[in-house]
Amino acid sequence: MLGEYRIEGRGAAEIAADVERAVGTGELRPGQSLPPMRELATRLGVNPNTVAAAYRTLRERGVIETAGRRGSRVRPKPVTTGRDQLRVEVPPGALDLSTGNPDPELLPRLAPALAVAAEAGDRRAVLYGDDPVDPGLLRVARAELDADGVPAGPLTVTSGSLDAIERVLAAHLRPGDAVAVEDPGWGSALDLMPALGLRTVPVGVDDDGPLPEDLARALTDGARAVLVTARAQNPTGAAVTAARARALRAVLRAHPNTLLIEDDHGHGIVDLPPHPLAGATRHWAFARSAAKTYGPDLRLAVLAGDPVTVDRVRGRLRLGPGWVSLLLQRALAQLWSGGAVDRTAVAESYRSRRQPLIDALAARGIEARGRTGMNLWIPVPDETTAVARLLQSGWVVAPGARFRLTSPPAVRITVSPLTPADIEPLAEAIEAAVRPSPSRAYG
Repeated sequence: MLGEYRIEGRGAAEIAADVERAVGTGELRPGQSLPPMRELATRLGVNPNTVAAAYRTLRERGVIETAGRRGSRVRPKPVTTGRDQLRVEVPPGALDLSTGNPDPELLPRLAPALAVAAEAGDRRAVLYGDDPVDPGLLRVARAELDADGVPAGPLTVTSGSLDAIERVLAAHLRPGDAVAVEDPGWGSALDLMPALGLRTVPVGVDDDGPLPEDLARALTDGARAVLVTARAQNPTGAAVTAARARALRAVLRAHPNTLLIEDDHGHGIVDLPPHPLAGATRHWAFARSAAKTYGPDLRLAVLAGDPVTVDRVRGRLRLGPGWVSLLLQRALAQLWSGGAVDRTAVAESYRSRRQPLIDALAARGIEARGRTGMNLWIPVPDETTAVARLLQSGWVVAPGARFRLTSPPAVRITVSPLTPADIEPLAEAIEAAVRPSPSRAYG
């Protein structure tokens, strides 16, 4: 059943660690079946309950899954082989459009803001027991959240949006719970769910955000939480409209115990206002990251939420890292309040690369989605073929498998590196990449 690999261990932790190590090294492959629990217990000379506990640990970590009477098997995409490994090597001379990174030319200089923050730290050192959130950052963040319609409530700071999402999920859910997620959606978030032992329930997405009927179905079927992207959804560029927000709030109000998590992915790079869903349920969180606007290495996100949720996140932060660096928080407050980024100009810069490519593809009869942000989502008949053909033409794109659960094949293109001169050649290459191969006649 396992070929040459023999699972070892005497305790549940040892057995689980052995299987997880083998999955990580490739000795156990995705989809490979594991021995029935009693069979493995007999071979190892342990109680079947010990193997059952090991398998339960592996399921909770997202390493294996149980397929009913077919037993347990390694997940097709186990956590130890995350979606980010579905990358294409960039050959010399090729233009990499696969990264999802912002344009470095649109990011502000960090040195002046860090210098101001460091001077404040020199005047009064940050010590254990100090307030974990900088008052200056709190003021500027709360003012914008109020203006955007996010309900009043406490704030905290996390090390980016994914950190915020993980902490909120862990604060409310238990392994085995189901989470409604956008499909296609952010690959890192999709990987996070099985890593926490959570099950994903796909919710379709169009240009206006998650589909209300899909969300209603997911919540009716037992999903305990939902993850929604407010703007510049990765990978499709969707942005929740006012009308869609009303429809989604109506669904959520019918399920008031749902944990709602919103990721404002487009903050600072999108010229459309957000339409928050926060407040439609008892427990909610709204994350606003600095990564796309001020730089991915500024690992900060402001997290708003209901008092219970924020208190739980703060409590776990105290027991882990303690707090997010006040030096970085003060630097972000300086950047944010000082207008270091012309957000309108940034949004227009991305639009000026995104929309011409959408138009050039439309002229060729090719659909491309990208209402906001820095990414385009292009449906293709076959991802492998499209990625390979584009690579041969000198363009590196991201395979849609990094972002999909059950949605159809596609590729994602990050427009940040594009210049006006790239638009037509890239559109031609995409047209050639998605065109069916010519059939051959044999006499």
